[in-house]
Amino acid sequence: MNPVRKRRLTIIVVLLAGFSVAVALVLVALQENMNLFYSPAEIAAGKAPVDQRIRAGGLVEQDSVERDSDSLRVHFRITDNDGRVRVQYDGILPDLFREGQGVVALGKLNQNGVLVADQVLAKHDEEYMPPEVEQALKDAGRLKEGSGGGYYPKGEGESPEQQGDGA
Repeated sequence: MNPVRKRRLTIIVVLLAGFSVAVALVLVALQENMNLFYSPAEIAAGKAPVDQRIRAGGLVEQDSVERDSDSLRVHFRITDNDGRVRVQYDGILPDLFREGQGVVALGKLNQNGVLVADQVLAKHDEEYMPPEVEQALKDAGRLKEGSGGGYYPKGEGESPEQQGDGA
């Protein structure tokens, strides 16, 4: 083989190998940092992976917040009115956290179906709702149109698709 061609071929092979290694490293980094969103109904149906970091969002269920008296541990349930998931969080909750408000919890789902959260985010004003939570409520037919994030509790004020035509 001609020495010039051999050198060019070597350079091309080295460049391709370097590019392949760089792409592999980027894909591994992205996969480790990816937090997929799951609604409470999807988690209850078993669609969420166990022991993998996920985001779950919904509304804090009424009368579900339980605080440990001797630690910062808090247990609560989030719901999209089709499913619900129990959340355990060790830490200080956001000031805007309260029952009936939208939250997103980031953490890992354990074998018992409890989301062990390392971060809890609460909506920051009356008009805002995280897009994933809003979409999950729309899919469940529970989001009030033009209400600035309001929702229908299960069985009350059902959407037009759920009410029927009354005939």
